[in-house]
Amino acid sequence: MDLIVNPDVQKTFEKRSVAIKAVRDFLEANRFIEVETPMMHQIPGGATARPFKTHHNALSLDLYLRVAPELYLKRLLVGGYERVFEINKNFRNEGISTKHNPEFTMLEFYMAYKDYTYLMGFTEELIVYAAERVAGTLRMPFGDTVIDLTPPWKRLPMVDALSEKGVPVAAITDPGEATAWARSKKIDIERGASHAKVLDEIFKVMVEPELIQPTFITDYPVDLSPLAKRKPNDRELVERFELFIASREIANAFSELNDPMDQRERFLKQVEAREKGDEEAQFMDEDFVRALEYGMPPAAGEGIGIDRLVMLLTDSQSIRDVILFPLLKPEN
Repeated sequence: MDLIVNPDVQKTFEKRSVAIKAVRDFLEANRFIEVETPMMHQIPGGATARPFKTHHNALSLDLYLRVAPELYLKRLLVGGYERVFEINKNFRNEGISTKHNPEFTMLEFYMAYKDYTYLMGFTEELIVYAAERVAGTLRMPFGDTVIDLTPPWKRLPMVDALSEKGVPVAAITDPGEATAWARSKKIDIERGASHAKVLDEIFKVMVEPELIQPTFITDYPVDLSPLAKRKPNDRELVERFELFIASREIANAFSELNDPMDQRERFLKQVEAREKGDEEAQFMDEDFVRALEYGMPPAAGEGIGIDRLVMLLTDSQSIRDVILFPLLKPEN
């Protein structure tokens, strides 16, 4: 009925189709091949998220709907493909909001012999290409503001972003100080949260709402990034960025961890966190570690939320407005 009554709603989904085609065309022009990976996983991985669980009757096997295709796409790098991408659904058993739907569309792509610094420029080119195809301009209205996508976009380390918003050095460097400072600002911190998670919660409240124009936040704590490569000059940080536009995370990318010993240790820390009650912590994936032992080339990978990108390009304030059939409560 919404489509019948409101022509603008139809136009939004026509633009969504154009945006997805633009992303696909851009990647194929850059020598990527499109692939498909499983939707049902024996071990959910590739993202810090709570999975949906299902059961395969014939095999008497518990399975999970995928939270991310990452670990399968990186297996393809091990297998010899150097540039792969997938546009498909992810499922995360989490809250529903104007930014979140439990079933959402994600682009993930991986490039051998590149790093996260290269991907920042590549991401600018990709999103600019999609914007020009969909909107015909790099300056577009979004709510009460105008977003300017003209490159280059701001790049800011996470620590510097926190400092700019008044987070004291003591809180950035000391776990106890971080928790105390966060609670003094009425920021909800779970009992036993790691220093990195406390800083992440502070970031979400103090920094993220202010990231209106395109901004790459870089160099995250290693505890927040179990699949990313460490920075060579600071072993507590990783080569990672998140792209924020209009106070929303649009993309997440990093130089891929390809050291199997380091990856195993990171998984073990995730298992420990899960045993302590963190339902979003990742599982141990021995098969993926074995794939890394065979040898994965240095690589960079990225995920871009297609729904959020379409929201930006169509001035849509809720994710429901860019999904044809969003999950809603039944009428009864």
